[in-house]
Amino acid sequence: MQRLRRTLNVALLAAGLLSTPAVHAQWLTDPNRDWREAEAPPPPVWRAERLVPFVPSVHSELRFGVDADSVTLGPDGVIRYVIVAHSASGAVNAWYEGLRCATGQVKTYAHWNPGPPGQWQPHPNPTWRNLGGEFASRPAVALARGGFCDGATPNGQPADMVRALRQHRTLDR
Repeated sequence: MQRLRRTLNVALLAAGLLSTPAVHAQWLTDPNRDWREAEAPPPPVWRAERLVPFVPSVHSELRFGVDADSVTLGPDGVIRYVIVAHSASGAVNAWYEGLRCATGQVKTYAHWNPGPPGQWQPHPNPTWRNLGGEFASRPAVALARGGFCDGATPNGQPADMVRALRQHRTLDR
């Protein structure tokens, strides 16, 4: 593997692609370079009594919460969790998502279909989306800023993330 990397470096240097320090640094620090996502476990059963409330926007009419027991940190560095939104009319929406602090991305694995019977519906084509992009998820941004991420790294273990989230109720920044 090292021989292949050296050969690639020599080829890139010869082509002039590593001639600038910024390009070289980006190649060396790219969080996606060798990263592989682990298989996401099935969506967990969520319970309303375990929801930790948070506010992704002061302008939202929905009440949001994350199921504290659903927060996990995978060996791939992905924080997976169930997020639930309640409307004033009583409608409930839930998502099973993954958050990557290293790249500032979120992925939706499944949506909750309240039924009856209530069940998870897998997302047909889950893809990573940038938190700051066109399809940004304000709740995912709020979770990342409110305790799940410490910069580009997960904020400790799941219990640490939930504890930090409990301390940050209003997150509209």
